[in-house]
Amino acid sequence: MGMELKVLKKEDKRLVLEVQGETIGFVNALREELWNDKSVSEAAFRKEHPYLAEPKLIVKTSRGEPEVALEKACDRLIEKLGEFREKFKAELKS
Repeated sequence: MGMELKVLKKEDKRLVLEVQGETIGFVNALREELWNDKSVSEAAFRKEHPYLAEPKLIVKTSRGEPEVALEKACDRLIEKLGEFREKFKAELKS
């Protein structure tokens, strides 16, 4: 099963997503990266039950749209992962 997203709430400047098929570690990485955006006033996750519930990501912005902040956070994570991969490959060769 792959990742599936479900929008639970979409309000002015606030978005709540359920991230199905992923671990809390993945959602936590997004949450951490969201805090690097000055327009983000809230970035959190919750998982109501450790085994049964799917993680939920909450994003609130003080300006701009939370969807845009989330897209930018994803782009930054992709860039960081690419850098990590290149450094890892170089380390394996040495």
